[in-house]
Formats: sequence, C-alpha cells, structure tokens
Amino acid sequence: MRRLTPVLALCALLVTALPAQAADQQPAHRDSYGTKAPYAPQQSPRTYQRPPAGFVPVFTENASRHGSRAATDSEDGDLILALWDKAEQQGQLTSRGEEFGPRVRALLAAMAKVGHGNLSGRGRQELRDTAVRMQQRLPSLFGRIASDGEKIDVVSSGQGRAVDSGNVFAGALADTDPALTPLIGPARTDKDLLYFHKAAGGAAYRDYLAHDQRLAATLKSVTDQPTTQQAARSVLRRIFKDPFVEQIDGQVPAAQAVYDLYAIAPAMSEESPDGQGWGMERYLSRSDAAWFGYLSDAEDFYEKGPGFADSDITYKMAGVLLDDFFEQAEAKRDGTSDLGAELRFTHAEEIIPLAALMGLPGSTSPATPGEPYTYADNPWRGASVSPLGANIQWDVFQKDDRYLVRMLYNEQETAFKPGCRPLAKGIVFYDLDELERCFGRA
Repeated sequence: MRRLTPVLALCALLVTALPAQAADQQPAHRDSYGTKAPYAPQQSPRTYQRPPAGFVPVFTENASRHGSRAATDSEDGDLILALWDKAEQQGQLTSRGEEFGPRVRALLAAMAKVGHGNLSGRGRQELRDTAVRMQQRLPSLFGRIASDGEKIDVVSSGQGRAVDSGNVFAGALADTDPALTPLIGPARTDKDLLYFHKAAGGAAYRDYLAHDQRLAATLKSVTDQPTTQQAARSVLRRIFKDPFVEQIDGQVPAAQAVYDLYAIAPAMSEESPDGQGWGMERYLSRSDAAWFGYLSDAEDFYEKGPGFADSDITYKMAGVLLDDFFEQAEAKRDGTSDLGAELRFTHAEEIIPLAALMGLPGSTSPATPGEPYTYADNPWRGASVSPLGANIQWDVFQKDDRYLVRMLYNEQETAFKPGCRPLAKGIVFYDLDELERCFGRA
C-alpha cells in the first residue's frame, strides 16, 4: 500500500535512466527501486569456495522473501489517472503525458489479472531459478535426501504470495529430481515465525510505528524539505503542462504515485505487451527516480531496518527467526531431525530486521539520533538488503562429529558478523560451535 515516504537528506547518488528491459539489470539504477527491485543472484556459483576436505553437505535452510509481485492495490494508478483524465479533458497533457494514461491503464489491468499482491510471472521465475541453483549447489545433499528418504519442510507466513513462493520453489526442486516429490511435506503456516511483525511478538514494534514521537518527528522533518516538492513538480511536469501542475493541491502524493508505479513495473515485466517492460522510467528523470528511491529507503531504514542507534525495536523481534535457524542446524547435529532441508517463505518486514539483527552487509550501521540516515554516510540500500526474492541461506556440512556452516545472502557467500571466527581468514565456513558462541547460544 502506498504511503508518502519521508526523507532525511538529499540522495548522494544519481542514476542513469535506462530502457525498461535493462533498467533493473544495472546496480546503480537498482537503488532507485528500493525494496521493489527484482531479484538477481549476487555471485556466480562457479566462484563458491569448496568445503574443507572430508566435509559433506547434510542440511540446508533458508529464509526467502516472496518473489516479484503485483502492487497490493490500485491506489497509485487510481490517484494519478484521476488527474490524467482531468488534464486530458482540459488539453493539459504533455506529448509524453499523452501516452502515460493508456500505459498506466494497461499496467493496472495486468496487475488486476495477476491479482493484487500476487506473484507475477517474473516472481515465479525468480523462485524457480533460485531453487534450481540451490539443488545445483548441493547435488550430493539432494541426492542423499532422495535416496535416504529425508524430508523437506516448507513453511510460510500464510500470506498468499509467500505460500505461492514456497509452492513454486518446492515444485522446482521436485522438477529437478522427481524422487524428491513424496519427500516434500505439505506446506504449513507459522505466523509467529514468518509474519512476526503482525504476530504477538511484534506488539512493541507496532506500538513504535504508531506512537513513537521521535520516529514521527524525524520522518516528518524531512518530508517538508523543499527538495521533495521540487522533485514532485519535476515528475508531474513530464506528464502535465505547467498550468495544470500548479493547480494540483497534492503534488507530492501525486508524484509519489508515479514513482510507485515506476518501482513496481519491473516486477511485472513478463506481463507487459512485449514481455520486456512498461517504460515507466520515461516519467521520472534520473535524479527524481533516485530521490524518490531514497525516500523509500529512508522510511524502510527507520521502520524496518537498523533504525536509531540507541534502539533495537525494529529488529529485536527477528530473534525468533534467527533462533529457528540455529535450532534446525543444532537438531541436525544432535541427530534429532529427519529433515534434509528447511525452506521458509516470508516478507520484507521479516528479512530486513533479520539482516539488521545478524549484522549482514549493508545493515550494520544504525543512524545516530540527530544525524539522519543518508546515502552519503550509510551503506543501507533496500534494493540490496531485501529486493523481491531476497534470501538468507545456511548450508551445513559434516565430517565425523564436526559441523560447519556456510551462509549465502542473496546467493553471495557472506561472512557472519564481526566477532565470529571463521576456520581461517578469508574462509566462509564456520564451526557451528563457534557460531553458537558468537551469537550467545553456547
């Protein structure tokens, strides 16, 4: 659902406008999509480190955000089309604006056909591809699962797009080896684990969003910046003639609606007439797309991510999910689990705080109160931390009575937080015992 996104400082990174079919393939440009950026694996599997001699994979687990999807409602399109219809009647459309209305109507129709909030064709393909790469990364594990009859557990938040993501992912694994099919358990729901921001464990967090005065003041103070109004007028002038723009009372919400359509369009690329994209980047300059992307990131940073340096309210609740990662790996080590894989499907509201709690790259720097988050001084980017289809995966390896863990973050081998000691410098494998010590579980 679209909301006006407050901001805290001018975006330091400007990006280059690109054709729709290439827009989400360029790292600099991806930042302007925020957490609506479509998924892309961040490392070639050919470059993964080999496990130490004698260690074999015995278990894998993940937490994955659902794949690319349609917008959750038609509010943005409805808002801007109401203005567009009025401008058309008054002859107040620019030449570029004349094509905007039909293009938005086609995009809205495509999203309605997919179903608001549901996985798009691109989203389904993202999940299938990630599943296939998992199997290719661990062929001996899945071969053993099939031969020994170990189980694959699939669990989600219970929300439609997360449920569908789990089913698509599991189905792709079964397609790689039909012998896995009877071993994939019926998909189950665990809201406390994978929708914790709306469950009992998220009560204090929801109170923070609704009532924290510092949060509200911080966000509001930047929403009122002159730059936001300037960017809004710039966006609207690409569609409407100047006299009409000056008559719009809510210029910022109108421009925000244009941006939100721009941000969701790559997720719907397969549903476009040519299967390549919707061309929504024609309606925002490179600086305006960067600015509104920054607005989106600023809100997510304070409401879901590292937030304020003196508070863990935005991510403490993710402890239930981190605990489950450990518990599943420990059960494998202790011989109390018959699972070969634990597959979890969730949302940005869970992946973003989990990344902050774990100290994953890009999520290590909260903002000092009074020194607002900016791109210039903070590495947090929604497109990197939690794009659509984002995932955190742990692979567990065994040799005799010793167990190692390797973590992948968006399929990139990733070190655990500082203070956790790998087997050797530059190695991405960690003793499970060491991770228990490092995270205070020993």
